[in-house]
Amino acid sequence: AQGGYQGQYPAQQQGHGGTREMRGLDQPSGAGFDDSALERGDTPIKGDVRMISGCLDNQTSADVGNVAGFGLPPGTGPGGAGGACTNALLRSVLKNEQVTWLHLLQTMQEFLKAKGYTQIPQLSCSHNMNLDTPFSLRPAGGKAKALLVGINYRGQQGELHGCINDAVAMKQYITNQGYSNIRLIVDDSSLTDLAPTKANILKGIQWLVEGAQAGDTLFFHYSGHGSQVADKNSDEADKKDETIIPVDYRSAGQITDDMLYQQLVLPVPQGAHLYSVMDCCHSGTVLDLPYTLIAHSGELQMEAQSGSPQLHPNPKFDLKKVLKAAKKVFQAFQEGGLAGLVKVGADQLFSGNKELVDQLPGGMFSRLGI
Repeated sequence: AQGGYQGQYPAQQQGHGGTREMRGLDQPSGAGFDDSALERGDTPIKGDVRMISGCLDNQTSADVGNVAGFGLPPGTGPGGAGGACTNALLRSVLKNEQVTWLHLLQTMQEFLKAKGYTQIPQLSCSHNMNLDTPFSLRPAGGKAKALLVGINYRGQQGELHGCINDAVAMKQYITNQGYSNIRLIVDDSSLTDLAPTKANILKGIQWLVEGAQAGDTLFFHYSGHGSQVADKNSDEADKKDETIIPVDYRSAGQITDDMLYQQLVLPVPQGAHLYSVMDCCHSGTVLDLPYTLIAHSGELQMEAQSGSPQLHPNPKFDLKKVLKAAKKVFQAFQEGGLAGLVKVGADQLFSGNKELVDQLPGGMFSRLGI
C-alpha cells in the first residue's frame, strides 16, 4: 500500500506496504440532485466517459510491495511493486478476455477482498449503460490516444513504489489493445522527459482531448497519491473536493475534481469514448460522473442476478457544480473568446464546430446540454 500524509506530515505506512493517500478530510456526505434530469439525459457530458476507480471516496488504495502474489500472466509489466487496483484489473482482463464490465468489477473486488485489502473498486459513467456489455479499451475505429501518469514521489516524504510500474504495465496492455499514440508522464527521467508536475499533467490532459472527434477513443490512467481538500468554490455540499497529487503539489497545488471534470470530461465530444483508471485514494467520484454502481459485493451480486444489470444515478452528483462549470466556461469566452476557452481547457468543446462558434453565446449552453 502507499504512504500518505496528514496535512504536510507523513502518515505511517499501512498494511500491504502503504496507501496512495494524501490524508485530508473525511468521507463526503453527498448531495442530492434531480434524478429525473439524468433520466431524461439532461447532462452536459456529451461523450461516453467510463471510470474504474480504486476505492470509495472514504477509502485508501493500496500500493503493494510486490505484486507477484497477484498471479499475473508471465511478462505482465515490470514486476515488483504496484497498485492493487491496476494489477487486480490487469489480472482480471488478462485471465478472461470476454469479461463484462460487471464481472470485471466483481472479480476485482473478490480478489482484493480475498487478499485482505479493504478497498472497494468502483465504476462510474457519464451515461447509463448495461453492465453486461463486454469490457474493452480497444479503439472504436477512430483515432486512439492515451495519457498515463505514474508518480512515486521519489525522495519525498510519503514516497510510493509501484506507481511508475503501474504506468509501464498499463502501457504494455493498451499497446496490445491497439494504442500507439501514448504519452507517459512519470518521475523517472530514464523513461520520459516529462516530469509529473501539475503543469505537465494538465498539458497532457489538454493534449489527450485535443482534436477529439466522434469515433475516437481516449484513455487516461493515473497512479499516485489522492486526497480531499476543502471546497473553495462552494459547489460541493460536503465542502470537499477529491484531488490527485502532482509531484510538485507543495508549490503548485493539487488537481481537483473540478479541474478534471472541466478539462478532461466536458471536452469529450458526442460519439467519442474516454476510459479512465484512477488508482489512488479517495477516487470513487474523482471525475464527478452522474452514474455509478453501488459497488459493494452484495449489490453486485444482486445486479448480476437481475437479468439486465444497470448503473444508477449517482446520489453525490451535483447539478449545481455542472452549472458552475458551464458558467466559468461562458465567462472565459466572454472575456477572451476562443483564447479564453483555451485558458480554462474548454476549447475542445468547440473544436471544428464553426456553426456552434457562430451561435455563441446562446449556442454554448445548448452544446453543454443546459
